[in-house]
Amino acid sequence: MMASYRRLLLCYNATREGRCALRLGAHLARELRAETHLLAVLDDSEWMRGLDVVPAIPFHLEQETAAEVLREGVDKLASLGVVAQGHLAIGNPMMQIPSFAEALNIDLIVVGHHRSGFLSRWWTGQDDGRLLDRVRCSVLVAMDQQEPDTRQQKPARSA
Repeated sequence: MMASYRRLLLCYNATREGRCALRLGAHLARELRAETHLLAVLDDSEWMRGLDVVPAIPFHLEQETAAEVLREGVDKLASLGVVAQGHLAIGNPMMQIPSFAEALNIDLIVVGHHRSGFLSRWWTGQDDGRLLDRVRCSVLVAMDQQEPDTRQQKPARSA
C-alpha cells in the first residue's frame, strides 16, 4: 500500500538540481492535491564560524538574495498550478530542513541532488545522508535526468 502524502516540503535553492526538485514536487503536489510548503535555506555556517576574513558579500545582501530565491520558487510553483507557502530559514540546511519538516508535520520532503563521487563528498564535507537520519518522514531525492551518468559502463560485446 502506498503511503499517503498530504503535506509536502519542497527544498529550493535555485540551482539546476533545486529546479529539478521544484518541478517534480509541483507534479506530485498537483497529483496528490497536497498542502505544499517551499523552503529556502540561507546557510550561515561560514558566518557563524567566526572567521577573521571579511566575506565578499555582506550578510544582509545574501539574505535579500535568499528571499528573492524563495519568491522565485513560489512564483514558479504558481505558474505550474501549485499554491505553496514559502519559508525562509537561516542556518545549516541539515538542521533547518528537519526542523521545518517537524514543525509543519510534513509527510514527504523533496530535495534535489548533484551527483559527485565519494572522494569529492568526503573532501568537501558534504554528507547528504545526514538528512535521512534527522527526519521522521519520507524523502524524495530528485535527480536531473539531463545530467550524464558517471557510472562505469560495460563496453558493448562485438558479435
